[in-house]
Amino acid sequence: MHKSPSLNTEQIERYARHIVLPEIGGKGQQKLTNARVAMIGAGGLGSPVLTYLAAAGVGQLTVIDDDDVSLSNLQRQTLHMTNAVGRPKVKSAAAQIGAINPHVQVDGRAERLEPHNAEALLSSHDVIVDGSDNFDTRRLVADMAERLETPLVTGAIQRFDGSVTVFAPFRDDGDGKPLPRYRDLHPDLPAPGTVPSCAEAGVLGALAGVIGSLMAAEAIKLITGAGPPLYGELLLYDALSARFETLRYGRRA
Repeated sequence: MHKSPSLNTEQIERYARHIVLPEIGGKGQQKLTNARVAMIGAGGLGSPVLTYLAAAGVGQLTVIDDDDVSLSNLQRQTLHMTNAVGRPKVKSAAAQIGAINPHVQVDGRAERLEPHNAEALLSSHDVIVDGSDNFDTRRLVADMAERLETPLVTGAIQRFDGSVTVFAPFRDDGDGKPLPRYRDLHPDLPAPGTVPSCAEAGVLGALAGVIGSLMAAEAIKLITGAGPPLYGELLLYDALSARFETLRYGRRA
C-alpha cells in the first residue's frame, strides 16, 4: 500500500458517506486512497467492481483484459458505452473510471493473463479481484495470489446463478488453522467442453451487477478492515428465486 497525502477538502466531501461510517472513517478512507487493486477482466463482473472501487476512491486500479468491446457485451458490461464498441476494454474502462473519479490512477494492461506474465502483472497489489470467465485463468490467478500472499476476491456468473468468495490461504482462521485455498474448493478442473461459455449458456445482465457489487464490497472490507471477509464461505445467489445461500468449505487433507 503506497502512501499519499491526507485527504483534501474535495475528497473529504466526495467520500463523506464513507467517512461517517464508524467501520471505515477517515482512516479507512485513507487506506482506500493508498490502496492498489488488480482487476482481472473488465467485462460483466469487472464493470461493477471497477465502478464501485473507483467511486470508493481506491488510489490505483490495474485493469487486465486483452479483449475489445463488442455490441453483445453491452447487455451486462455497464462500464462500456455504445461508442466504445471496437475499442480495447482497458482503454474504455480507463476513460469511464476517470470520469467517475479523477483521483484514481488506472494502469490498463491489454494482455491475457498467462503463466509467463502473471507474477509481473499481479505483484505489488494489496488485493486481487478475479472476474475472469474460465477455470484455467481462475486457478492461475489463485495460485499466483497465494504465492504473492495477496488476498483474492473471486466471483463467477452463468445464466441466473452467481457466486463470490475470498481466499487468503497464507493467513489462519484465528485458531491457528490455515485458511482454505482455491484448490480446496475446486480440486479438479472440469473436462474441456463440459462447462458452456457465457455466449453458449447466456447470462442475466443484472446478475453481473449483483455479484460484481458483492465482490467490490469484499475488496473494500479487505482494504479497510471494516468486516470479516468471505473466507471459507461461498456466497451463492439465485436470481430467479431471489435467494442467497452460504456454503462453508475448509482445507482438504
